[in-house]
Amino acid sequence: MSNSNPQPATRNPQHYTYTSHSPEETIRFGVQLGRQLFPGALIALSGELGSGKTCLVQGIARGLDVPEELYVTSPTYTLVNEYYGSLTLFHLDVYRLGGTADLEDIGYDEILGGDGVVVIEWAEKIMDGLPEERLSINLSILDDQSRSLEITGYGQKYRNIIIALTPPCSRRRFHQHSALDRCREGF
Repeated sequence: MSNSNPQPATRNPQHYTYTSHSPEETIRFGVQLGRQLFPGALIALSGELGSGKTCLVQGIARGLDVPEELYVTSPTYTLVNEYYGSLTLFHLDVYRLGGTADLEDIGYDEILGGDGVVVIEWAEKIMDGLPEERLSINLSILDDQSRSLEITGYGQKYRNIIIALTPPCSRRRFHQHSALDRCREGF
């Protein structure tokens, strides 16, 4: 029987906070995240200048098997960079846009409608144009090297990504089994 009143993806989001202690650790986390992504996935990144958004995208690209010889940079002036790996990565930087009205000029609907992975830097500038189902990551500077990544999954596919990224000893809130028992079992 189908549900005639489906729950909006924003009703039961999944949250996870990850602390990175170096740019290399942020990249490694991005690699793990990239390996969890699927065709049509959207990641909305927000955070102040220098918080590690591009560093995270570099890791996501590696997780999507984008060749290491391709240097992943923020498309601040080009607005969109495309990288080819196991899935095409569309890396958008919307900092210079005036808002959602400017999205049509960069082919936003076509990019979202494709089978690639879309990562948007400065997503807070276009919140009204983001799909309801997405992975949102807010990066904050803790000190010269450390960053906090506050990750929120909207929709089941994105909640599943968070569960997959969460260390086994931290999953108590996601599963019935004791986290301590799983740690003892070597998960």
